[in-house]
Amino acid sequence: MKGFFQLISSAEFYRLFSRFSALPGENIADVKGLGRVVVDNSLTADEPLPPFSRSTMDGFAVRARDTFGCSESEPALLQIIGEIAMGCPGTEFTLGPGQAVHIWTGGELPVKGDSVVMVEYTHLLDEQTVEIFRPVAPGENVIRAGEDFAKGADILPEKRMLRPQDLGVLAGIGITRLQVHKRPKVGIISTGDELVPPNQPLAPGKIRDINSTTLAALVTEAGGIARSYGIIEDNLKKMLAVCEQALAENDMLLLSGGSSVGRRDFTLQVLEGLPGSELLAHGVAVRPGKPTLLAARDNKSIFGLPGHVASAMVVFYLFVRPLLRLYSGLPATHGLSEIQVTCGEQIPSSIGREEFVRVRLEKTAGHALPVATPVYGKSGLIRPLVEADGLLVIGRDVEGLDKYDTARVLLFP
Repeated sequence: MKGFFQLISSAEFYRLFSRFSALPGENIADVKGLGRVVVDNSLTADEPLPPFSRSTMDGFAVRARDTFGCSESEPALLQIIGEIAMGCPGTEFTLGPGQAVHIWTGGELPVKGDSVVMVEYTHLLDEQTVEIFRPVAPGENVIRAGEDFAKGADILPEKRMLRPQDLGVLAGIGITRLQVHKRPKVGIISTGDELVPPNQPLAPGKIRDINSTTLAALVTEAGGIARSYGIIEDNLKKMLAVCEQALAENDMLLLSGGSSVGRRDFTLQVLEGLPGSELLAHGVAVRPGKPTLLAARDNKSIFGLPGHVASAMVVFYLFVRPLLRLYSGLPATHGLSEIQVTCGEQIPSSIGREEFVRVRLEKTAGHALPVATPVYGKSGLIRPLVEADGLLVIGRDVEGLDKYDTARVLLFP
C-alpha cells in the first residue's frame, strides 16, 4: 500500500499529464470533422476565399466614381451594358465610364466594377439607362476576392476543436479530407456488490448504478467514445480480468468506486496486478474527490474515481476531462468557461485543500456580477449537481469566503 493517500496538489496532479501524449491521427472526410482536432495545424488556403469579387446585394455593379455627387434631385444616369446571371463569369463585361451592369446577390463583379448600388436606390428609365439616386464608395456592397482568406493564409488556430464555421471554411477552399487526432476511447467500470444496472429491480441493500451513465455522458460531452464494461462485484480476480480487457481496448479506463481505504476496495491492488502499470498518484488535496487515483501503462491512463456520484463528476471535470482533451490534441485544461461571481452567503472551507462548491447562479439587482449560492449536499447525492450551474473554486490557502466576496466559478457545459 505504499504511496496510498499521499495527497498531492491539483497543480502537481496536472503536471503528471506530461507523461501522456496526443493520440495519433486518422484521415476522415471533413463533414465528419465536427469537434475533432487537426493534427497539422499549418493548414493554409490554396486559393482565395471567395475566389472572385462578388455582390452582396441585388442591384447594379458600377464604378463608384460614376456615382459621386448624385442624389434624388440630381441622379446619375448610367448606361446598362448587360446582366450578370448567377453562376456566370463577370469577366464577360468590362465597365467603361458611365456604364453599369445588372447584378444579383452573389454574382461576380465585372472587370473595372468596384461597388454595387442597391436596387432600392435605382430607377430604370428604359432597358439601356438606369438612374442612381445614392452614391456608393469603392467596395460598398461587395465582398472582394480573398477578403475572407487570402491565398496562402493560415486557416485555423492551433489546438482547437473544429466548429461548424471552421468546416465551412475548409469546404469553401476545397479541403474535403482531414488528418485529425483519433477520438479517445474510454472504458467505464463500476465496482461494488451493492450496485445493480438501472434497468433491474432493487433487492434489499441494493442501489442502481448512476456513475456508469453519468461518466459515459461526460466522456461523450468531452469528445471521447465511451464503452461500459458493466458492474464488477468486489472480486479481485474478476476485476483484474475485466480491467485487462478494457485497457487493451481503450486509451483510458475509469474505475468508479474502490479507490478509498475500505476492507474490500481493490482498485490499488488491481493496478499493482496489471502488468506494466505505474502508479502516478493516489490522493489529491481537493474536496470533493480526495481518493482520486491515476496510473499509466504506456500512453494509456487509468483513473480510480470516488464511488460517490458528486465526487466522481467533480473529479471528472477537474482531471479526467483535461487528459481526454490532451489525447484529442487539445491543451490539457478542463476547457470549462469561467466567470467571476459574488458570494451570496458565507462559504466555509479548510486550509490545505482546494474546495469546489456546487453553486446556483442568479442575476440580482444591485450586483454587477452573478450571485452564487451554494447547493449543499453530501457527496453521495446527485440532486445538488442537478440544481447547480457550476463549481465555485476556493483555493487551498483560503479559509472560506465571506458574503459579497468575489470568487471564480467553473460553469458546467
